[in-house]
Parts: sequence; structure tokens; C-alpha cells
Amino acid sequence: MIDIRKLKELVRLMVENDLSELNLQDQQETVTVKRGLGGAPTAHAAPAAGNPSGASAPMTSAKAGSSASPGATASSDANTSAAAADKAASDAGLVAIVSPMVGTYYGSPNPEAAAFITVGKQVTTDTTVCLVEAMKVFNEIKAETTGTIERVLVQSGQSVEYGQKLFLVRPI
Repeated sequence: MIDIRKLKELVRLMVENDLSELNLQDQQETVTVKRGLGGAPTAHAAPAAGNPSGASAPMTSAKAGSSASPGATASSDANTSAAAADKAASDAGLVAIVSPMVGTYYGSPNPEAAAFITVGKQVTTDTTVCLVEAMKVFNEIKAETTGTIERVLVQSGQSVEYGQKLFLVRPI
């Protein structure tokens, strides 16, 4: 049985970080917490199979009374697509270092210290690249790859989600 204090803390983290879903699993239990369309969290302490909460997928809606013409929207979409294609081409061959948890990203051990990682720095599998704070615990994140840091994708103090890309590395 899940501890109600843990559940309340998870809901608080979801609201603070504007998360819509949170999945946690350890050897004894699996917890899935989802915020529905109304923003109210729902929790299920069972193995997640499919969509156990029965909550519908988030709805997207067009703004009523939009003054943009269909041609302008298509042109904007084409420019966005071209920019995305250029970015994907420049990112080809790069390996992402991702956040293993939800929390707050910190690029240095304290505000006065130098950053763990800067663009151009060489990293190995055991190099500490940042800290992610979750529930008042600071977790060292290792590179888990060898190469050169090409891009830092987040800023210190920013909330990060599980699986979010933090760095892009050019492998050696």
C-alpha cells in the first residue's frame, strides 16, 4: 500500500512542475499519477497497462476568431519545418544525455562554483555532468558516454522531466 505522504509529495511535485503524468516504479510497487483535463491529479498504485485511469488524452483546440489566414499558417508551418530539418541535420550523430528523473537541474555544485560541464569539454562515462534535485535529494548525473559536449539544452534551476535531453555529445 502506498504511503499517503509520498502520494501527496508526488502530487505537489506535479503541480509545481506543471506535469501531466508521473510514473514511478521500484521492486515493491508501481505508481502512476495523472492530471486530468481539469488539472486534478488521479493516482493508481498498480502496474501500468494501457491507460488505467480512463482519462482521455489532452485535447487541442484552435483559437476562435484567429485573424491569421490559412496561407499564413501554412507558410509559418513550412518555415518551422525547414528550421526543424536544419536542426535535425546539425544534430545528426550526436548522443543525448537525458535526465533519469523528474526534478530541478543544476549545472554546478553550488551557485558560486564553476559549471560541471561547458560546451567543448571532453566527458567520459563516469564524468559528473550535473545535479538533479528531487525531493530535497541532490543526485549526481553521469555522462554514461564518451565524447565532447556540443550543446547544453537546459539552464540551471530549470525543472526537467524524466527522459528530457540535457546535453548533446559528439561521440569519440
